[in-house]
Amino acid sequence: MLFLKILGIILLVIVCLFVLTFAVYWFNLDMKLINKVYFALQKHYDNMKRDKKL
Repeated sequence: MLFLKILGIILLVIVCLFVLTFAVYWFNLDMKLINKVYFALQKHYDNMKRDKKL
């Protein structure tokens, strides 16, 4: 009985992780996050003082 309860919890965790990763894939959330981080870092690096001009 305890084995089935533990197996059920493990299965529930696996299904939840699958649904979460599928939602990230479906809505392209990883690239949306990277886009926001990229622009935040771009503002930071654009304001840095440069030693050399290109």
